[in-house]
Amino acid sequence: MTVLTYTGGCQCGAVRFRVRGELKDASICHCRMCQKAFGAYYAPLVSTRGAELVWTRGERKTFQSSSHVRRGFCGDCGTPLTYEAPDGVAVAAGAFDDPSQLPPVVQYGTEARIDFVDRLHLLPGRRTEDDAEQAPFVLELVSYQHPDHDTAAWPAETGK
Repeated sequence: MTVLTYTGGCQCGAVRFRVRGELKDASICHCRMCQKAFGAYYAPLVSTRGAELVWTRGERKTFQSSSHVRRGFCGDCGTPLTYEAPDGVAVAAGAFDDPSQLPPVVQYGTEARIDFVDRLHLLPGRRTEDDAEQAPFVLELVSYQHPDHDTAAWPAETGK
């Protein structure tokens, strides 16, 4: 039997993790605390209950966001990483190296869902390079973000 393994980390690469086991409880939370914690309209999270979560590089910082919940994040780049509650730890879906493997199966906190979120898929879409006329720098952009896979060391030389 093959054990599923997922990896991920923050934007700058200072904090990395590995999860071994089945991840089947991906969700979206619309509550106001999650909106603020992610700086977004909602928070995509993946429960690690029943799986093994190991921090493989660095340590996350935490913020006690309520009487029962701590939020983990990278202290260097600010990437949201965890929602830690008495019933387990959930990891930010976007922090996984391949978040497409973890589609949400339920939504929580829908009393705070912002109405237009249900219509986002109706907005016109543009590829990054399509914005080059208005913002020519996008054609020369070099990402300093950590790549979507484990590395022996980080950060890489950025030429700065």
